Amino acid sequence: MPESAADLDPAALRALAENASAWPFEEARKIVARLKKRPKDEVIFETGYGPSGLPHIGTFGEVARTTMVRHAFRVLTEDSIATRLIAFSDDMDGLRKVPDNIPNKELVAAHLGKPLTRVPDPFGTHDSFGAHNNARLRAFLDAFGFDYEFLSSTECYTSGRFDAALRKVLARFDAVMAVMLPSLREERAASYSPFLPVCPRTGVVLQVPIVARDVDAGTISYDDPETGERVTVPVTGGACKLQWKPDWAMRWVALGVDYEMAGKDLIDSVKLSGEICRALGGTPPEGFNYELFLDDKGQKISKSKGNGLTIDEWLRYASPESLSLFMYREPKAAKRLYFDVIPRHVDEYAQYLDGYQRQDMKQRLANPVWHIHAGRPPAVEVPISFSMLLNLVSASNAENAETLWGFIGRYWPGVTPQSHPKLDQQVQYAIHYFRDFVLPAKRFREPTDAERAALLDLRDALSQLAADASAEAIQEVVYEVGRREPFLDQKKKGKDGKPGVSLDWFNLLYQVLLGQEKGPRFGSFAAIYGLKNTIDMIDGALARSA
Repeated sequence: MPESAADLDPAALRALAENASAWPFEEARKIVARLKKRPKDEVIFETGYGPSGLPHIGTFGEVARTTMVRHAFRVLTEDSIATRLIAFSDDMDGLRKVPDNIPNKELVAAHLGKPLTRVPDPFGTHDSFGAHNNARLRAFLDAFGFDYEFLSSTECYTSGRFDAALRKVLARFDAVMAVMLPSLREERAASYSPFLPVCPRTGVVLQVPIVARDVDAGTISYDDPETGERVTVPVTGGACKLQWKPDWAMRWVALGVDYEMAGKDLIDSVKLSGEICRALGGTPPEGFNYELFLDDKGQKISKSKGNGLTIDEWLRYASPESLSLFMYREPKAAKRLYFDVIPRHVDEYAQYLDGYQRQDMKQRLANPVWHIHAGRPPAVEVPISFSMLLNLVSASNAENAETLWGFIGRYWPGVTPQSHPKLDQQVQYAIHYFRDFVLPAKRFREPTDAERAALLDLRDALSQLAADASAEAIQEVVYEVGRREPFLDQKKKGKDGKPGVSLDWFNLLYQVLLGQEKGPRFGSFAAIYGLKNTIDMIDGALARSA
């Protein structure tokens, strides 16, 4: 029997983890090295969220990946050092434009420039637009079971939590400017200030030149751009916020952040914020830059545009675990995040979970499911692939779960929605996915005369089999019928030494019988769907093209 994490003491598990190649361990080892230089009693992980638009999967991905690194760190330190994960919302940012994908746009448009927590909620469910989007994020993170502490920028600024760090920025104003100015265009540099006053008169976050500052009093002064009046405000208590790069650095110092990852598009920003952090006497956190997610057109997904997938959309069609697998894999490679990636990740998650049962502990530490489930993957419960479920729905045009369960229960006696609740969820996911994506794209191809003859032979051969014939027996018949021109492939050899069959034969079955380009192993499909149903499907396809 393979050993499990429960069979190993923490020291033995740590010894394996110290040499594990999985990327969460590589990241966690950077934090361990950091602590050797600067020991701490608690390690702070952070993820950031800009709530100007509805939460998207990229936000979830950052929390999921950081959680994986946090767990790897706990294994490497035998859980001897306290850890916290802060999910930070930049909800004090001024709203720059109205997102495309919200209702009541005119309501929001009347409050452009104000902190998101002072913009009315266009959905009418929360005190502000920022609160609404924060709630949407937290609801999903909570449902998934993440262990995190949510922090609001507005709350941190107005409560005084950032006051000491803000005074430090004021005291080291020139050092911060020395970092920022070389990165700015000449016109912007002429009026740039790291401090953005929140106008007492309008509530708008102002980008105005600072004409005076008083370190001892903790204040800055500016000229109101509309009235020309000289206004003096404290930098503390929420009367000002910082430009986002100084803000990021100030937050690292104020919260003692040790680890934070960011998108590849923020590489330069991370470097600048790191320099500002040092200018404030802090040490920038460890982390890495992950690649961006792309929509179906290869464009970067955006909260405000609403392109790509939302969290809710993925979860309509597949499990959270499949989404976590998508996030785990190749974080430094750009990936399309669109509906067509879902079925593959559902099935590959199941394959990793099945393989985990046969692996030793060293192999398990490289298995994605170990990281997805924080070292405690569940038992395998789903005996059928998602792609097979989709093809059963497609072949039967099933509009309800009962039809699918009829096929499943006949092939696996005793398997029911009650005994296999995860499979019951998969059935619902498959029906949703079929209705929304497979059905609209179905295109049945008419067979050629030679293909009709082959299909008739397949029908007759299948009818000679017993009703409970195995998937292997059915597949052998499929191969035998396919060993003819134009499907015969002399270059290939089967396991039995017989000539091979070209992909054109199987493509014919998918395109003519199922109305799609790809499909499952036909013998397995027919065994679950039922031989009579399969023969009826062939008859239907032949009748359509008669």
